[in-house]
Amino acid sequence: MDSIGRFSTLQNELAKRVLPPIPFLPLRGVTTVPEVKVEALESTNWQADFPTDSTQQYFPLSFSFFEKGYQWVFPYEPMITIGGGNNIVETNVAKQGDKYKGTIKERWSQKDFDVTITGVLIGTMLQGTPEDCYPKAQLQQLFDFLIQSKVIYVNNHALEAFGINMLVVYDYSFPFTKGENVQAYELKCKSDYPFDLLLKQKK
Repeated sequence: MDSIGRFSTLQNELAKRVLPPIPFLPLRGVTTVPEVKVEALESTNWQADFPTDSTQQYFPLSFSFFEKGYQWVFPYEPMITIGGGNNIVETNVAKQGDKYKGTIKERWSQKDFDVTITGVLIGTMLQGTPEDCYPKAQLQQLFDFLIQSKVIYVNNHALEAFGINMLVVYDYSFPFTKGENVQAYELKCKSDYPFDLLLKQKK
């Protein structure tokens, strides 16, 4: 019976990857096979995993139009890559001898953080019509943030560790993805910080 259970688990995993269901036969010597109705198989084999609740995600990511407004949580935890650097002013001067080499670094400032967000959106059904499978609703919710000409407030433990609470989206792409109910995405963003251009006059 343990072998049958393992074969059933393997069959379900294959079905999740948009392959036709493969009926595995039990091993020799196994005479009792549980009866499974066709309707039950159809309702489970072609149903995708439900979105992961934010409490079950390790580093959930959410977008918001306002600092303390409604937060849209990514239904499936994405991969976040963070990069940074420094802006350095270099000066070449005439130097003598082998003791002095290179340039003089006069001053520097911190660059914006480059943040790349990569993930997938998954529809509720593995196979069927585009209306049933394609994650159109999730895609539209994400796309509404990408086309706004304003900063996006973000909430994520990894970004907060670098002091990043706001992002500006520079580029985004939705590459071809294998699977009728899967759509991948990649967002290229930069960090942003509130900055007051008006200086208060000292009395």
